[in-house]
Amino acid sequence: MRLGIAGIGDLGFQIPDSRFQIPDSEFQIPDIPDIPDFKFQKSQIANRKSQIANRKSQFPDRLGRMFAGEFSMLKNHLLDTCFQVTQEQITKILAAALAKGAEFADVFLEYRISSNLSFEEDIVKQARRGIVSGVGIRAVKGDQIGFAFSEELTTEKMVEAAKAAASIAADNTARTRIVPVSELKPKDLYRIGESATDAELTKKLGFIKQANTAAKAHDPTIVRVNVNFNDEVRHLVYVNSDGVYWEDSQPMFVFSTVCIAERDGRRETGFASGGGRIGLEYFDQKRKASDIAKDAARIAVLNLSAVEIDAGLKTVVLGNAESAVLLHEAVGHGLEADFNYKNLSNYSGRVGEKVASDQCTVVDEGLFENMRGTINVDDEGNSPQSTVLIENGILRGYMNDRISAKKLGVSSSGNGRRQAYNYPPMPRMTNTYLRAGTFSAEGILESVKSGIYAKSFTGGNVDITKGDFTFSCSEAYLIEDGKITTPVKGATLVGNGPDVMTKVAMVGDDLKFTDGGWTCGKNGQMVPVGMGTPTVKVSEITVGGTKVR
Repeated sequence: MRLGIAGIGDLGFQIPDSRFQIPDSEFQIPDIPDIPDFKFQKSQIANRKSQIANRKSQFPDRLGRMFAGEFSMLKNHLLDTCFQVTQEQITKILAAALAKGAEFADVFLEYRISSNLSFEEDIVKQARRGIVSGVGIRAVKGDQIGFAFSEELTTEKMVEAAKAAASIAADNTARTRIVPVSELKPKDLYRIGESATDAELTKKLGFIKQANTAAKAHDPTIVRVNVNFNDEVRHLVYVNSDGVYWEDSQPMFVFSTVCIAERDGRRETGFASGGGRIGLEYFDQKRKASDIAKDAARIAVLNLSAVEIDAGLKTVVLGNAESAVLLHEAVGHGLEADFNYKNLSNYSGRVGEKVASDQCTVVDEGLFENMRGTINVDDEGNSPQSTVLIENGILRGYMNDRISAKKLGVSSSGNGRRQAYNYPPMPRMTNTYLRAGTFSAEGILESVKSGIYAKSFTGGNVDITKGDFTFSCSEAYLIEDGKITTPVKGATLVGNGPDVMTKVAMVGDDLKFTDGGWTCGKNGQMVPVGMGTPTVKVSEITVGGTKVR
């Protein structure tokens, strides 16, 4: 498994010829030839403008109305305006997907608008905006999955894809049964004020310039600043053979800054980001663009004075919020149900057993408003839940999608997620966190004579079958006589997730969630996730260091 911070490319701006992905007419770029890396040809733009303008004319102010709470007024709006697909066509597609004996089929339509601004060395280095649309069709028989997708939304192409998905079964005498559609009302967990995707380019550039100025002014050692503004909105329509129908529009933006500090020939990097399923009001309500940039600059400057440490077993205090990456990788993936019904996880078949310190209660919850991993409905039509995975050290259950839930004889937990229309869903985390304990952060630090305080990480990976993990610290310090002292560089945490969970000695009362752009990779699919943790003391973890004795 792989977890990383969303950046350029994570929102997907590749331009395969067959995809519907070109700059649209709202993006004001009068000097296209002067923008490096701008890959689109003017002729392509001209050819597509009329098509895009036609679509836009059919749903003016859609985002503003929907995010202002008028969703109910737009019943079946997306199926018509974004895709120009009728329910009669959907019925034909489902019938084709079930024609060979599949027991279940679903249709997932996506229309995604995304944009990216990259600012470096005081100029806009890259500006892109694109539209991608398509349909994914799945046929299920037992644990067999047939999946096909099409970027052409004609009846002919969609039925052709459905027949390809149906080929997992071979019953030529099968009789299809389509349940009449009943619209599901998703939750309303990401109302926003001002959509980043609808905002004027100049407004976004204003935030970028605020960040650039703040980072450069933070310290004279800052020699380079890179600011990125990525945003998207995904309009989704889902229908399955059980008669479930829903529409959802999912906004997202990530604002990030990378700073490089240089002194006496030594260079260090700092990174910070913010965002979520929220609008531009984020910068007034949560963190200013300049504050994100200052944080990146602070880390870069701090690491100029960081010292190398030697490797070995050490007591480690994990800072709140960002340290949740360890929880996500070392524990969360092992609790995704597909790994467990296939007996590939350390947690397989252990529900009811003690698997962690009794101070550990781990929850996955997609219900927090505006958080990055939040979903109104999962990609199979199930409501997100607050799912207790480990309670006081006892394993209570797994995160399920439709197929794993059926295999394990439980209800879906609303964790069926997919990267895009051209991928099938599977169990994925939403916002995963460790519940707060009773200790103060100060008390936890004071209990450590000698150790490491790990505040944030650049990423990590884990071997699900064994639970082995490796994480790289981006900000860490020595703990000496109960106090945080010297910053350290090059520290990595190496261990085994289930083993570390038994060594959790103290859990703080300061639970905090991440605010950045964490993106989780699994089986080649990337999805946005959130996570949180209080301050946690682990009695010992192997710390990898670069100091030569």
